[in-house]
Amino acid sequence: MGIIGDSLDRAAANTFTRPVPKSAQAQMNFLVKQEKGSTRAVARLLGVSQRTVERYLKGQLKQPRKDLAARLLDEVRKRWQPKVRERARKQAASTGGIVIETRARFGYTAAPGTSDDGRLRLITQSLPPVYAARLFEAQSSGATEQQLRDIAAEGLQEIYFKDRGRRARDLQVEFTDIDYVELDY
Repeated sequence: MGIIGDSLDRAAANTFTRPVPKSAQAQMNFLVKQEKGSTRAVARLLGVSQRTVERYLKGQLKQPRKDLAARLLDEVRKRWQPKVRERARKQAASTGGIVIETRARFGYTAAPGTSDDGRLRLITQSLPPVYAARLFEAQSSGATEQQLRDIAAEGLQEIYFKDRGRRARDLQVEFTDIDYVELDY
C-alpha cells in the first residue's frame, strides 16, 4: 500500500493479544485452517505450488525464501485475530481516537501577509475519533494513499494548526515530503 496505509496496518498489529506464529510450518497450518483445509487455495494465495504448501505442513521444508517468507507473514497478519483488531478499531473510532506521529513538510495556503512558510516539522498529535473512523473507513473501502494522506492532513490541520477552530480560520495545510508516519490507537 503506502506509508499511511502501512502505518495503519502496523498499528492494528500492535493490538494483537497473542504473538503471530513464528515458524513457517505454524504459519502454513494457520492459513490452511483459515482456508478451510484447502492447500490449493493457500498455494494460490502465496503464489507457490500445492506440493510446496504440503511440504511445509509436514515439516519437510522449514526455511522459506525471503520473498515467500514475507508474503506468508503478510497473509498471516492480515488474518490474525480479526475480532481483537476490530474491537480496537471500534474503540478508536468511537471513543479513543488515534495518535499520529510524523515528520513531514507542511505547506500552507493562508491569507496574504502571513508568515507561515512550509517547513519540515515533527508532530505528535492525538486526533479525535471522527478522524480515526474516516481513516479506517477509507482504508477498508480501498482508498488510495493520497486519500488517506488527505484525511490525516485535514485532521492535523483542524486539531494542530487551527486549534479546533480557535485560530487561523483560512489556513489550508498540505501534507507532503513525508519522512515517516507512525499511528497508534
